[in-house]
Amino acid sequence: MESTGELKFIVDFNVGKLARWLRMMGYDSMLFTGEDDRRMIIAALRQERVILTRDTQIMKMGAVASGRIRALFIESEDPEHQIRQVIDSLNLDCHFKPFSICLECNQSLAEVSKEEIRDRVPPYVFQTQNHYLECPRCRRIYWQGTHWQAMTRKLEQLCKG
Repeated sequence: MESTGELKFIVDFNVGKLARWLRMMGYDSMLFTGEDDRRMIIAALRQERVILTRDTQIMKMGAVASGRIRALFIESEDPEHQIRQVIDSLNLDCHFKPFSICLECNQSLAEVSKEEIRDRVPPYVFQTQNHYLECPRCRRIYWQGTHWQAMTRKLEQLCKG
């Protein structure tokens, strides 16, 4: 599908939480919030993205119905069932790279030094953590605290089925 062999997604707003789950796993997952479904189809074609949606009309559109674009109709409204369906249906690699992509804006995270973020994290976090990542676009800071660990455990459970 793509030269790197890594799937990329375009996630319809009607299953928007999937974008965050996939980003947690390290997958490039663009959230489509527009109203014109044709724009999503065009973006999927140009960027070689798999469409994830609960919209049956998108599944009937020419490029999707003909197979020119891969698309997956998401059956459940429950985000955990949704990510499980995506993992199973697309045989996603569960040797994922958690927290390599910003959960908010889908950009690759970059390592930053502890000193660079001194005034941007809570004092306790600064005292107890040594490894930080930052989004170059939105400037959000990530670290391996308890929230990170809980999300990693949850992803591992979802990948095991």
